[in-house]
Amino acid sequence: MAEEELKEKVEKILMDNLVTGYSDSKGVEYTFIKPSTEQYSYQYFWDTCFHVYILCALDKSDLAKKTFRTLFAMQESTGFVGHIHYWNNVYPARITDIFQNKISLGRDLLRTHMSSLIQPPLVAQTLQKIYETTKDKEYLKEMLPKLKLYFEWLSRNRDFDDDGLMSIISPFESGMDWKASYDPVIGFSHKQANKRLFWKVVEIDFRNFWHNYDHLKIRRRDKFRVEDAGFNTIYAQNLKALGELCEIMGDIDAQKYKDRYVRVRDSILNLMYDEPDAAFYDLFSEKNRKLRILTPTIFFPVVIDGMPEDVCDKVMKRHFFNENEFDTKYPIPSLAINDPAFNPEESMYIWRGPTWIFNNWFMHQYMLNKGYEEEAQQLIDAIVKLVEKSGFREYYNPFTGEGYGAKNFTWAGLVLDMMQMHKRNE
Repeated sequence: MAEEELKEKVEKILMDNLVTGYSDSKGVEYTFIKPSTEQYSYQYFWDTCFHVYILCALDKSDLAKKTFRTLFAMQESTGFVGHIHYWNNVYPARITDIFQNKISLGRDLLRTHMSSLIQPPLVAQTLQKIYETTKDKEYLKEMLPKLKLYFEWLSRNRDFDDDGLMSIISPFESGMDWKASYDPVIGFSHKQANKRLFWKVVEIDFRNFWHNYDHLKIRRRDKFRVEDAGFNTIYAQNLKALGELCEIMGDIDAQKYKDRYVRVRDSILNLMYDEPDAAFYDLFSEKNRKLRILTPTIFFPVVIDGMPEDVCDKVMKRHFFNENEFDTKYPIPSLAINDPAFNPEESMYIWRGPTWIFNNWFMHQYMLNKGYEEEAQQLIDAIVKLVEKSGFREYYNPFTGEGYGAKNFTWAGLVLDMMQMHKRNE
């Protein structure tokens, strides 16, 4: 498929999925893009960030600004921003999602509101993308204080172990629903997913709901307390980006965020990296137990600036280029193919085998910067072939390329950002 044709198709999907309106209860106008026309009718935190990257690649930076501004329109005075924004559409996609809200919301559950979970904090890099595209300092001046407030909330509320790393309190906060590395944490026998897994995960959200998302209580209970390697890699990258944005604006907090970035990077290396396995593992509980299950986040930290080169090389050679783990025809599978829980086909228990576009996009820049130019191009080519074969789907079979899940799903549009990056590198 030619690039121009691909752009036209991506633009059509984004415009078809565009939602604008006015919330009477909040007194604000909103603009966002649904990930798909059918299954996902709400504004999602990191999906909004992905859409900004795609919109910038389509030369639609004004729309990118509007959607990003909408993401912070309901920001609480504490700095908190939730993972799902229910704009005049209050019914959850799944009835059990109601447990992802606070009991204290009361009647507000029937109005425009946010969920009480978070998602990977990609927002500083996203604002950086907008600024690099537009050079709009006024917009940066408007949004930067909101981001600072948000990152202060994260630091105050989610550094459970005082090691700089963020803890997530639900599997859904990783952005990788039903992620297989959490099986030992929730008491699910590590194998093919079934209804028992569903209820184990719902139980976690119900427990948080029962505690009204009181982080002190949740921290004390230590039932699901995970420091996810992927989440914290994104957190580190975005602390660095936030420091750089502050520097542009002459903000005195620039060094504070740079220092936090270094601390998080060092904690990821010292606590998550397992030298014998050459992998960065998710951690569980205050004892920092390693969850030794191979998902793509075992190599995510290699993208962090300042991570030792020898460590990065070992991780990539041991796992990324291993045909028994992640080197498939249509990369990158969301679980090592030799894992007993691996399922490459369609299932409600997603992120346990199929290929998701995000992983390709996330690893592409690192591979490009580190000289893996051919392999970086292969990640782009794989996405184009998937779209040609199966259309714009939520996720794909890593062996056959068959598309699964939601249709007219926006994430494959990230390939346009990857293509632009590749051209700049030539």
